[in-house]
Amino acid sequence: MAEVLARGLRLTLDATSRRWALAAAGACVLPLLLQLPPALSGVILATALTVTALAWRRPLPGWLRLLVALALVGIVLSLTGFSVGRDTGCALLAAMLAAKPAETFTLRDARSLVGFALFAPFGAFLLDQGPLTLVLGLGAAVLALAALQRLVESTTGEPVNALAMRHRLAGIGRLLAIGLPLALAAFWLVPRLSTPLWGVPERALARPGLSDTMAPGEWVDLMTDDSPALRVRFFGDSPARSQMYWRGPVLWDFDGRTWTQPRWFRNLPPAPVQPSAVRWDYEMEVEPTEQRQLVALDLPLAAPEGARLSLDHGLYTRRPMNAVTRWRLQSSPPLAYAPELGQVLRRAALELPAGYNPRTLALGRQWRADAGTNDAAIVERAMRWVRREFVYTLTTPLLGRHAVDEFLFDYQAGFCEHYSSAFVVLMRAAGIPARVVTGYAGGYRNRIGDYWLVRRSDAHAWAEVWLDGPGWVRVDPTAAVAPERIYDTLADRAPGSGGWFGDGVFGDVRLAPMLDMSDWLRRGWNDFVLGFDARRQQRLLQPLGIEHLEPARLVALFSLCAALALLWMAWLSQRGERERDPVLRAWRRLNRRYARLGLMREPHESASDWAERVARARPDLAAELRTLTRRFSDWRYARDQAGRRSARELLAALRQHRPAPEFPRPVRFRRNGGRP
Repeated sequence: MAEVLARGLRLTLDATSRRWALAAAGACVLPLLLQLPPALSGVILATALTVTALAWRRPLPGWLRLLVALALVGIVLSLTGFSVGRDTGCALLAAMLAAKPAETFTLRDARSLVGFALFAPFGAFLLDQGPLTLVLGLGAAVLALAALQRLVESTTGEPVNALAMRHRLAGIGRLLAIGLPLALAAFWLVPRLSTPLWGVPERALARPGLSDTMAPGEWVDLMTDDSPALRVRFFGDSPARSQMYWRGPVLWDFDGRTWTQPRWFRNLPPAPVQPSAVRWDYEMEVEPTEQRQLVALDLPLAAPEGARLSLDHGLYTRRPMNAVTRWRLQSSPPLAYAPELGQVLRRAALELPAGYNPRTLALGRQWRADAGTNDAAIVERAMRWVRREFVYTLTTPLLGRHAVDEFLFDYQAGFCEHYSSAFVVLMRAAGIPARVVTGYAGGYRNRIGDYWLVRRSDAHAWAEVWLDGPGWVRVDPTAAVAPERIYDTLADRAPGSGGWFGDGVFGDVRLAPMLDMSDWLRRGWNDFVLGFDARRQQRLLQPLGIEHLEPARLVALFSLCAALALLWMAWLSQRGERERDPVLRAWRRLNRRYARLGLMREPHESASDWAERVARARPDLAAELRTLTRRFSDWRYARDQAGRRSARELLAALRQHRPAPEFPRPVRFRRNGGRP
């Protein structure tokens, strides 16, 4: 057997088997390529197609294969910034699989290709756990099993008669059905740890999202990204969309171009807040960002479990959000927010770099001289200027050294980054403490799921100024731009905003119900699969009256379900070994019936010889058995049209034939005297 297998592994692949192996490898790599940056995926895909075309008839030389592999490694490392992370490792795996077709010409090569390719869907799950990745991964696994089945047929050395696709898929479906119950029992019932035993390496390429820095013009890609950032479900009343400011990083330091967040502010206790009577109770489902920064409706009253509040009421999680997370919060618009401002914080909120934006500094000092001590008058004067003179557009020129001066006095056109940055600099120049707040604004209400969807394209930046009495007050200069002067908007650029994902604001709502349903299904996937953690596992049987499942109960329940799953596997495996042809199964059952009478057919006997032997032992069964064996031989070997038509009648006859056991002949008594 070992020699046959070794000889089979050295066999040259036939064209059909090679196509099966390459198709399976391509299907395995596909979900991984969809999670890598487009440029990197394009390079790997182009390399795979080129190598496959060049090596279709004969293997590439060894030196050329080595050169391709080294070039791919260099490209992957350069595009990932020579950083080590999950996406770098997954990209290297995809790159090596792209070069593998250059040497896939034997059965052993094909098995290696398909076997290594099965690691690619697992790598894709390290980067994304969405339903699309799961569907593509399952499809790749099915195709890989079909390819391996084809390769097994090739190892026999006999001409390969391709099975009908339905038979091949039926065999693969049986394999999946054997292991699926045990896999589901393990997923739902194996006790989960609240924290992992080991950490998952960080990604070398960060996901798009909010950061603790902001420079004018850098948010264009983020603001045209229509993918979900978070989903929010309110318990009770919800605020108006115009009041939905999702607070993220607060930026204090300015170097003339870039705003940054002082790291040491994160470790200080939150500033005092006097909340209003309005309360908003809600739950957020946050998409993975690989970061610790969390957003909340302005202003959060307390940090949820697993997070903490910083000095400026920014929320930070204890661990990076590598998966979908849920947070229950309460927020309230403040009546007073930090009514007392210490000297250290005041200096931080007034500091400006020397040698930048002289015209803005001069304007701020002039306004201070005009207004005296009335800070609110300066803020209102700046807002009137914005409403009267400025326009909103995403098409902005690259600003120079004095970026704020150029925006305020030359171009007077930009988007939220420009407005918030320039407004805070102008306020500081006038002696008013101010800072930049980043996050999201607004949201889209999903009518099917009754929740709010906040997309990355809803990224926004606004200002906060400190006024004597109320403390920090939100001021959004971007929202002050008159509607008639909004030229190039997000609706013109984002594929989902306006028209495609609108709710009537942008006019076209033809696809809104379909997209509502799509996102609602994705939210259900997050809820029932990705959000199934240790806490939810312990409440798994709550609908049945069991409030809390202890680990011991989970282990016992899993053991029971695993035993049932193993019995199912044994039964289905045994059932899979039986003869597929119903006529042959009926013939073997007939043989077992005669075995009970001691007349079992011997392995060397033909059907007719067996019938004659039975006829000699049991003449009463001869006629019917001879007829059955003749009909069976005609069906089995002649296979003419009449035999095929009579297969159903033969099957019924084989099932109905029951040989009666032989009893001793009864003794008859004479009537006269009772003697025999």
